[in-house]
Amino acid sequence: MSFDSLGLRADLLRAVATQRYGRPTPIQAQAIPEILAGHDLLAGAQTGTGKTAAFVLPVLHRLAEQGHPQRHPRALILTPTRELAAQVGERVAAYGIHLPLRSAIVFGGVGMQPQVDKLQRGVDVLIATPGRLLDHATRRTVDLSRVEILVLDEADRMLDMGFIHDIKRILRLVPERRQNLLFSATYSDEIRRLADGLLKHPKTVEVAARRNMPIEAVAQSAHPVDRQRKPDLLAHLIHREGWEQVLVFTRTKHGANKLAEKLTRDGITAAAIHGNKSQSARTRALDEFKRGLVRALVATDIAARGLDIANLPQVVNFELPNVAEDYVHRIGRTGRAGAVGAALSLVSHDEKGLLKGIERLLRREIPMTPVVGFEPSANPPAERDEDDERVRGRTDFAPRPRSGPRGDRMGGAPAARPGGRRAMPARGR
Repeated sequence: MSFDSLGLRADLLRAVATQRYGRPTPIQAQAIPEILAGHDLLAGAQTGTGKTAAFVLPVLHRLAEQGHPQRHPRALILTPTRELAAQVGERVAAYGIHLPLRSAIVFGGVGMQPQVDKLQRGVDVLIATPGRLLDHATRRTVDLSRVEILVLDEADRMLDMGFIHDIKRILRLVPERRQNLLFSATYSDEIRRLADGLLKHPKTVEVAARRNMPIEAVAQSAHPVDRQRKPDLLAHLIHREGWEQVLVFTRTKHGANKLAEKLTRDGITAAAIHGNKSQSARTRALDEFKRGLVRALVATDIAARGLDIANLPQVVNFELPNVAEDYVHRIGRTGRAGAVGAALSLVSHDEKGLLKGIERLLRREIPMTPVVGFEPSANPPAERDEDDERVRGRTDFAPRPRSGPRGDRMGGAPAARPGGRRAMPARGR
């Protein structure tokens, strides 16, 4: 099957040809015709399968077919993070380069006025994070009453991050008569309930053979190591293997900063990216990483979804995630769109239970071999990460709460106050 056979406009096919895409991916081949036909859609696809093009191309086609640009948004695409919003916005601009359609991206962490100015000039496609979109709606700087197509991208991640109440508020601002597209990497009970309330007689597309499974092109391995020796081992591996581009995941923001500083001292250009960084700092770090100016990008799970780094060869789990499914999303940053990638985990003694939980989810064993000179101690002392306020070694993998306090909008629970109360984050996602 070719893109020519999907029924897309010639000007979209010209843009696709410029991107040097070959044949449509399975999610594109199945989803695009259903969306062009006007159906609501529930789509399940792993990261790196081309899902963004699967909804952006037919959305642009439908808007272009319906006439000239309008002042108010006709398509609304909701994403959980700023990075994903920016990248979807880039794809909208790239695919719509030959169309007279206007788009805008709105998210928190940056000033509102430039966004207001762009909205006032007129927008056909609006890409937004829920919190900042509601800020604009409250200030009446955006009118959602003309939305014809609503897209929820990474819907499971939005629920994980506590956006369900924001999503419900947004649904009250858009017309009841519209086309709804819901894309999710996993199908939890919460996703099913959301889909049941949102979608009308939807078509269903699921391209993954097994839910939550990583792309098969990712080679997975692990090294056992004492926790305190992890930074030295990582630096050793980067030098020994000659990794010129490696994405490293930590659990905490402070830990990401410390590790980036450590790698820099070891002669490895590194930068940290997490929710406490300003949007300009995060954008700059990601851009320098993509351009090869930064060799190691150290990230919290803010980057587990949404980062689109072409041909990223290596992902390292410096620390295993507490939730097994997050491992899948982390390693999904490599091996994207059929490319070959590798994912390595550094596993301390107190993380062996986490590794077992990941292996249960994957239904496979991850080979673990020690590195000469970094073999773990036979009887390691009790290990606890001073950067994490939670005790390590949790072996259950229940989903995070999806109601109640929203938590850190960029992925992670809010810090606990004395007495057990949780600090609520400021608005402005």
